[in-house]
Amino acid sequence: MPPPTVIVVGGGPAGLMAAGILAAAGARTTLLDAMPSVGRKFLLAGKGGLNLTHSESLPGFVSRYGAASEKVGAWLQRFGPQQLRDFAATLGIDTFVGSSGRVFPSDMKAGPMMRRWVSRLREAGVVFQMRHRFLGWNADGSLRVATPDGEIRMSADLLILALGGGSWAKLGSDGAWIDALVARGVAVAPLHPANCGFECEWSAAFRERFEGAPLKAIAARVSDARPWQRGECVITRDGIEGSLVYGLSAPLRDAIQQHGHARLELDLLPDRSPDAITEALSQPRGSRSRSEHWRRRLGLSGVKAGLLHEILPRESWDDSATLARTLKALPLRLTATRPIDEAISTAGGVSFEAVDERLMLRAAPGSFVAGEMLDWEAPTGGYLLTASIASGVIAAEGALAWWKERRDAL
Repeated sequence: MPPPTVIVVGGGPAGLMAAGILAAAGARTTLLDAMPSVGRKFLLAGKGGLNLTHSESLPGFVSRYGAASEKVGAWLQRFGPQQLRDFAATLGIDTFVGSSGRVFPSDMKAGPMMRRWVSRLREAGVVFQMRHRFLGWNADGSLRVATPDGEIRMSADLLILALGGGSWAKLGSDGAWIDALVARGVAVAPLHPANCGFECEWSAAFRERFEGAPLKAIAARVSDARPWQRGECVITRDGIEGSLVYGLSAPLRDAIQQHGHARLELDLLPDRSPDAITEALSQPRGSRSRSEHWRRRLGLSGVKAGLLHEILPRESWDDSATLARTLKALPLRLTATRPIDEAISTAGGVSFEAVDERLMLRAAPGSFVAGEMLDWEAPTGGYLLTASIASGVIAAEGALAWWKERRDAL
């Protein structure tokens, strides 16, 4: 029996990885993408320095995937952070571990890795067809594909769908595939923003003065039941965003969906105890202004002092104990996520019940799903990219195994 023909739809990291594995196994592989070129979201993510993966130990790494940890953990056992670094090395991309534990290419750039990756796939025989958008299935099982010249039919022995989630529509990840899969009988959870900013009702004065101001060397938590996480974030015109907030976006989003709002607590002085803060503030300030007293005793100024003025009633500004408690757990009332197209990634997607352990759609045998299309999410820091690529490995190897079983049964 000749090798299988395969169509991979989606030129992000999951689709590219799947295409490479399939081509290396001899499959005649065609990769479709709706955009003029592949890897656009990958390239944008690497604009400020490509965070490829993370050096955290695998048990801790797996825990980052929350409710999907068991499913994603199985992918990572097959292809985890070290395997991703090894793969980059085969492309001639050296990596290093930064001070935060994040792993980056030695030149910090995404472009060289993408160019070498695509070049390798072309050399392996992968055929790229750009501006080809998946529209679903025809009644006979063939694919409906929109092209610049109109809709066409395409057929293959195997199909890998790696169409991304619903964020950054202008880069091709627009969630337009949902209707086609639902029509096929695939269970799809609604898409929601992940790794996103949140809205907070700032006063006009605070917004005007501190929009764009970074909050550094702080910690945050969602509730008393959750541990503090350290990091940085940024005040925006409509609320707050940044890596520290992105890491808490799942519980914050869930709280807003359930209650209409979420409470985010900020520790503005994580290296000082409440007692030490109270003692420092209790010292006489003499003729110094209140703001100068805060600055001298605690190094508190700028946006951190502005947040105290924004949140704490004026009558409490000279109460050292109340100030200390507020500095250690300043409450922000978040009322909404920012729009999904502003999010770094999305939650929701194809239900795990809709696929088998090989990531094959139960409603469409021979069709496999990979990447952000599936219902899982992860924080930034390399976790999202690593698991997306790992799912491409699982889907491709699953497709080859399924095809072999069918061949052997003949």
